[in-house]
Formats: sequence, structure tokens, C-alpha cells
Amino acid sequence: MTDLGGRGANPRAVRPAGQTADLPPGYPQEYRRVATLRDGRSVLIRPIQPSDAPALAEAIESADADTIRRRFLGGHPQVTPELLDYLTTVDYTSRFALVAVEPARQRGVAVARYEPAEQDGTADVAVAVTPGWRDVGLATELLRMLAQAASERGIHTFTGTYLADNRPVTALINDADEPANRVTSRGIAEFSVPLPPGSRALGPDHEGTGNTRAQGSSGPG
Repeated sequence: MTDLGGRGANPRAVRPAGQTADLPPGYPQEYRRVATLRDGRSVLIRPIQPSDAPALAEAIESADADTIRRRFLGGHPQVTPELLDYLTTVDYTSRFALVAVEPARQRGVAVARYEPAEQDGTADVAVAVTPGWRDVGLATELLRMLAQAASERGIHTFTGTYLADNRPVTALINDADEPANRVTSRGIAEFSVPLPPGSRALGPDHEGTGNTRAQGSSGPG
């Protein structure tokens, strides 16, 4: 885990819509949500898909140095077709990723994902949010949805690595529903946190509330 956008969105469901053309096999449409954040803005949160590759490449290449440092614990990665294919092609079971899209401009503003960890039933988690969308509840909602998906797919523990001086991430982990194990060495922190079945994921809503409602495939992105 490397970056986040704050806390505070509560789920609210509405009837999903149709469109299934060009979606990858097994695409979980039930994870399409429109979230209204604490500052009143809305974003579409949905599972990633291969067609997101060009937008993801642009996001990585144009990201500010601090976002890259937090996300990759270093400098800009080399953006290759192989990297983009790996990041955007997932099986929605052992590998799962969510993107948040600004509806008006159809521009990605955040991404959260989990990848298989070394032990069965565990997954490494990471989230990155562009600067203008932090501290409004977006990262928490992404992590909540990601933890729900993980729990439903037999994953019981999230693990991750982040910069120890990243205070928002530290606070989010400290607020997890279950106590987290954390080890810090040379400025890098590693953590593991259990995911109880039906958990709200990492972090409660004590910085304000927003709304999240399910949406079908007809939205942007």
C-alpha cells in the first residue's frame, strides 16, 4: 500500500444497468459504483479492464514525483506494453483491481489493487490517488470494496509495503477493523491485517461520510 485519498463513503445500492459488450470474461459488474465523496464530487468506481491501458500509461507518465515515490517506492517505472498488460489484465479472483473515474472528463483519478502474496489466502494491496482527489474518502472506499471482493474470493489477509513517513497510510492501517502487524526497517514499513468476513475493510468513517451506489456498465470508462 502506498498512497491514499482519505476516509468516508458509505455504500448505497441501486439497480444496475446492462451493457456487457467488450467486457473481459468474468468481469464483476457488481463492483461498478458511483461514489459521492465528502467534498460533494462523484466518481465512478469499477473493475479495471484491458482497455484502460492507454489511460493508465498516461497517468503513470504524467504523475508527480511524490505520487510515484509513494506508489512505487522509488522513481518512475519504465512503462512498457508488457507492464500495462500485466496491470490491466486480471482474473478478478486472485488478482483484482479497481479504478476511479471522474465522470465529467472520463479521467482516471485513482487505482487500487491486490495481487497474490506468498502465503495462501493472503494478498498484497496497493492504492494510489492523484493529489487533487486525496483526503475526501476515495481511498477508503476503494479499499473497502477491494477488501469485500477479496473476502468473497477466499482471501483472509491483506499485506503491503509503504514508506514509513506516509502518515495517512499509517493512520488508515491503525484504524483497521482488526489489529495490524507492522514492521519498519530503514524507512520502509511492512504490514499485514486480517479481513474478517463482511468487513468494511481498512478504516472507519470518522472523517465524514459520503454515498456509494451501484451502477451498470453504461457509465464512463
